[in-house]
Amino acid sequence: MASLHLIKLQQRLPPHAKIGLYYDGFGELPTQPLLDWCQHLGYFSYLPVVGSFGRDSKGNVDKHLRFVPIYQSKLLNIPTRIHSLGMKQNHHRRLLWARELDVIVCPLVAVDKSGNRMGMGGGFYDTTLSKSYQAGLKKPLKIGWCYDFQVVEQLERQPWDVPLDGLITPSGLRWF
Repeated sequence: MASLHLIKLQQRLPPHAKIGLYYDGFGELPTQPLLDWCQHLGYFSYLPVVGSFGRDSKGNVDKHLRFVPIYQSKLLNIPTRIHSLGMKQNHHRRLLWARELDVIVCPLVAVDKSGNRMGMGGGFYDTTLSKSYQAGLKKPLKIGWCYDFQVVEQLERQPWDVPLDGLITPSGLRWF
């Protein structure tokens, strides 16, 4: 049902848009319909790569996501390995920065009616998107993709949180 509302997102995108997706591996709303939509409309789709810069001076994985192109028609067919945090990811030499994408579809655990997103606690999306958000850039659009039951009245917002620009659920598309 959520994919029926993608036409409303399409109205804000340039031809051949670059769209960051994610693997739905933790009970999220399936993302294969997003990939199908991208391929049907000639959009270029990408998946996040965690830790492409290795580790910081404290030995922690660098939290800036970069994005690798998807060349398969089915997410299940993409060769992956499991990241240390349990996420599937594909590696490729051609990695894009988030700012090179037109849209990033963000995974979430919950989102409130103002667009504040609660992720899984790693801070990867907030870290990746913080500079463009603080600079007031319109690109990339940050879109949530989730079930209706994940929408809550209000979440506590932290100073480092980057809110969504829009949200797609089976009930519709909402802009913030």
